[in-house]
Amino acid sequence: MKIKVISRNPNTYQRETVDKRNKIVRNFNTPADPFRAQTEYTRALNATKLERVFAKPFVASLDGHVDGVQVLAKHPNRPSTVFSGARDGQVKIWNLASRECQATLDAHRGLVNDISVDNNNGENFVTVGQDAQLKYWKISSVVESQQKTPAHSIAIDGIVYGVSHLSFSSDFVTCGEDISVWKPFRETPLRSYNLGTDTIHACRANPIEENVIVGCRSDRSIFVLDTRQDVPLKKVTMKMRPNKVSWNPMEAYSFTVASEDFSPKSFKNCSGTAQKWFLVNFQLFGSNFEAISPKPPQKLLWNSLEMLQKTANLYTFDMRYMEHPVQSHQGFTSAVLDVDYSPTGQEFVAAGYDRSIRLFKARDMTSRDVYYTKRMASVLSVLWSADSKFVLSGSNEMNIRVWKANAAEKLGPLTKREKQAFAYNEKLRETYKNHPDVRRIAKHRNVPRHIFTAAKEHKLIRDARARRDLRRAKAQGLDEEESYLPQTQKVMLGDAEM
Repeated sequence: MKIKVISRNPNTYQRETVDKRNKIVRNFNTPADPFRAQTEYTRALNATKLERVFAKPFVASLDGHVDGVQVLAKHPNRPSTVFSGARDGQVKIWNLASRECQATLDAHRGLVNDISVDNNNGENFVTVGQDAQLKYWKISSVVESQQKTPAHSIAIDGIVYGVSHLSFSSDFVTCGEDISVWKPFRETPLRSYNLGTDTIHACRANPIEENVIVGCRSDRSIFVLDTRQDVPLKKVTMKMRPNKVSWNPMEAYSFTVASEDFSPKSFKNCSGTAQKWFLVNFQLFGSNFEAISPKPPQKLLWNSLEMLQKTANLYTFDMRYMEHPVQSHQGFTSAVLDVDYSPTGQEFVAAGYDRSIRLFKARDMTSRDVYYTKRMASVLSVLWSADSKFVLSGSNEMNIRVWKANAAEKLGPLTKREKQAFAYNEKLRETYKNHPDVRRIAKHRNVPRHIFTAAKEHKLIRDARARRDLRRAKAQGLDEEESYLPQTQKVMLGDAEM
């Protein structure tokens, strides 16, 4: 009689000593799971749903200003230090970790136009305001000693609208009637560049190439200037007014422009005098009507979205080929007032006059997320934190709001299992992102009624213009491919000037 017995060698699964772990028996020739794709798809769908469930982007509100927050700036060496300037001339220094105000300065009479921090040692910062004053402050004296007076102050002929420090340097550049390069504690600029009679309302120094500057003028032009030369390298003119500009910190040749446009039909309820006043002041101030003095000849209903039917976009340029933008970014239903890149250079955030902020990937046309609250007014300034985890927005109702850069991200320390689970879910969403159900859930956003209505109206206008252009092309004997003109070329006037 034969008996078959299943036997195993204890050496294959028993541990040799008590201190060691038990041996794990693995089959390295397991058959493939026939339902692996279905299982992963279900997990990806559940991960996408859970991401939207846990998407709570709002973190905190920094209260203290008594007027609209006009400008935000970050410290190059201290990720938790943030500067804010308001329309009443007040400047505050904040600590994001404790969410407390470290210092308050009555820096200017009138609104603060811009703030820039020294990129060399990070111990000083410069403010410029509507009172035609340039003030130089020491951070240590302001925060530790509570000193309320600047270390140096200069009265300038004409209003300065922007200031930016050169990379790896304590020198800084200002813009207004001209472009001026300054050294600290110097009464006169090191050199100045007169680029014409139009006002230069925004300028930014390249964070990588220390001699390159980009600026925006009131004649709707954008120029790139090398401080080693006397004339701009390139200059292009857009159909829309550029409001602000921001360099990509990882690409020395890329920058993004926040632009706006308006429709003349919005003046149908205004008198001829009001229309003339608006057209004159819009070139200089854009949507910042509160800064305009004197006030308009009649009440123009500033808070009504019908007053400004804008089709606003952002445009990314390559300074080597500035004939037209390399990418347009759409989504806002009103003017785009500010833009700022993340330290990684992969994303940027933009502020809209439609009371929302949008986060874009650098190469995408549409926004990946939109943030808003019920009480948030028009957003005047935005900032991406130095650690790339948070986004700050300064709005017209005197609040600075802190948002998560990733709305569903869990704050605080994570265990090893949590990190692995989040990484696995992220990989699943990335793999199945083009599936119809996953894409629909991931891209769906609830927006306020005024944004939804304006977006629907803009879509109708774009579709009508496309049909009109196609009919005109057919009347001229052209086919659809010959008559097609990309959006990035429609926004430019003429060719780039060398």
